[in-house]
Amino acid sequence: MKEVVTLFKEQFKNMGIIFRISRYEDMANYQSHYLGLVWEYLYPLIQIGIYWIVFGVGLKHGQSNGVDYLPWMVIGITPWFYMNRATLDASKSIYQRVGMVSKMKFPVSALPSIKLVSNLSSFWTMMVFSIIVGLLYGVRPNIYWFEWLYYFFAMLMLLLALGIFNSAVSVLIRDFHMLLQSAMRMLFYISGVLFNFETSSFPPLFARILQLNPFFYVVSGFREALFGTGWFWQRPTLTIEFWLIVLFFLLVGSHLHYKFRARFVDLI
Repeated sequence: MKEVVTLFKEQFKNMGIIFRISRYEDMANYQSHYLGLVWEYLYPLIQIGIYWIVFGVGLKHGQSNGVDYLPWMVIGITPWFYMNRATLDASKSIYQRVGMVSKMKFPVSALPSIKLVSNLSSFWTMMVFSIIVGLLYGVRPNIYWFEWLYYFFAMLMLLLALGIFNSAVSVLIRDFHMLLQSAMRMLFYISGVLFNFETSSFPPLFARILQLNPFFYVVSGFREALFGTGWFWQRPTLTIEFWLIVLFFLLVGSHLHYKFRARFVDLI
């Protein structure tokens, strides 16, 4: 637990630098493209259009729990796009930048956080888009929208825990990032992004296993907030399981990070 406390201290102490570097990386990544940062928002919109045509129109998923499929899908895919990209970017953040920060007075533990912050701009744009789509389909603001604050915090804590863990393991085992990419592709289909698993159509045991997925908890939570179907404390078992998973990756990831941090440059 001492290592986790140290981890959070380093994040807060270097918060200003984290935001400055993340803004620089956003501009650097797209400076050679004609549309520049527009691709940050255009790509997910194209993907949403494809999924809606295939699953919402082609497979005739008209509604999910009485909610039109398009707003249901959009509000779920918005946090997923962010979590997927932030997870993969954070996992390779150390072995991409450790040589640079080894020459600076800058904690390596802040590198995954830079990736989390740099991907937030597209997330907020997609959230606005999701709300607009919801309003067009008859969804109205309600008190449950405040629940987004909780799920946003939960999402960031999950990504920080996974970022610290994955980035350390990716340095120790270079094939790990490739394995993680494959795992995230699979998780896309079993995280409730495109299909609603919490229905009578799926066996209860199968649905219960899928609910253990922390990405599923966040995706379903964002939908719960938008459509006003309940509060997170009304799902105490899922909430406790989610935070136990976050704590596990925080503890193990922090331990690995501080145990091998002095050797990261040599390992790379």
